Amino acid sequence: MTQTQTRAPARKTGAPGPSPRPRSASITLTGRGAAVALFGACFLGLLIAAWTGWSLFADAEFVMVCGLVACYTRASGLRGVVVCPPLAFFAGSVLAQLLTAPDAFSAATGILITLGISAPWLFTGTGLTVLIALGRGWRPERLADRVPSRLRGALGGRVSR
Repeated sequence: MTQTQTRAPARKTGAPGPSPRPRSASITLTGRGAAVALFGACFLGLLIAAWTGWSLFADAEFVMVCGLVACYTRASGLRGVVVCPPLAFFAGSVLAQLLTAPDAFSAATGILITLGISAPWLFTGTGLTVLIALGRGWRPERLADRVPSRLRGALGGRVSR
């Protein structure tokens, strides 16, 4: 018995290889869309955490969504995204507690406890958002650049440029 080998014909060096996998369209969010997405993710994560009793889920999900939102937001919307994470988490916490708590006092207590327990995760998510935004080219504005010239003259030149 003999084995037969078949070889593919050799390709020319200049001939293109197989075409790469077609890439899907890139996802970009506006600043407002990123804020809404972050709020929705925070709200759903906190709601699931309230029903299951596993608060670590909401905290870890918050940090991951902060990173994703900072990566997929247009450069023009990064300023709003940088300040958004703590506000979105607070609003999501308020709404989730109002839906799951039996009375107003329990809701207020639950909001404060959630914010206290999740504080390290809030700092981590916000810091991650700022780092990614800085890496993508966002730079905070200096206060001196935003002060109008008439106000600068009234302050007697105390605002340095």
